[in-house]
Amino acid sequence: MDVIEAMTGRRSIRGFLPDPVPRATVEAILAAASRAPSGSNIQPWHVRVTTGAEKARLSDALRAAHAAGEPAAREYHYYPRQWREPYLARRRATGWGLYGLLGIGRGDHAATKAQHARNYDFFGAPVGLFFSMDRDMELGSWLDCGMFIQNVMLAARGHGLETCAQAAFCDYHWIVRRELGLPEDRILVCGMSLGRPDPDEPANRLLTAREPLSAFVTFGPEA
Repeated sequence: MDVIEAMTGRRSIRGFLPDPVPRATVEAILAAASRAPSGSNIQPWHVRVTTGAEKARLSDALRAAHAAGEPAAREYHYYPRQWREPYLARRRATGWGLYGLLGIGRGDHAATKAQHARNYDFFGAPVGLFFSMDRDMELGSWLDCGMFIQNVMLAARGHGLETCAQAAFCDYHWIVRRELGLPEDRILVCGMSLGRPDPDEPANRLLTAREPLSAFVTFGPEA
């Protein structure tokens, strides 16, 4: 796949086919992604792959916590603590767009909660990936890890697969840690679903908007 096509065609997939993904394919994706840049080439990322019965047990534990209303407790703030424009409007547009495709009306809290719970089933994907870093890494390593995760998503497309990066798993990081044996000296950055997209899933029709260059690019006088 052309690299520009891989970037511009990427989207968050929220409905996967159960078709298994060979381990060799997962390894090829992660090996390609490992060429991501990192400061002084320290490569601060760690990946835990889960499939099959183990992934099912993890899903059961996460869904049970979510259904019981167990409070979410992320170890880091992903979103702003105080929302403001233009970020609030962008977030709302994405949420309304997704729920509109799924027929979930505003104020339908039960349906919204049920849709959120699908995160913990990996949206039906056969492979789950969990990205973590040593806790003593600094902000630069978070940037490095982000570039690595983006590489994973693009490399997956090169193999005819799609992904969804999910911070939702961090709501119950202690369950992920317990079920997958993640060391306490690592912080969970996010999880990811990996597999073949379900062409009949309405959520997969969501195409989020992007701002024009004029909204975020400034050229110098001689450019």
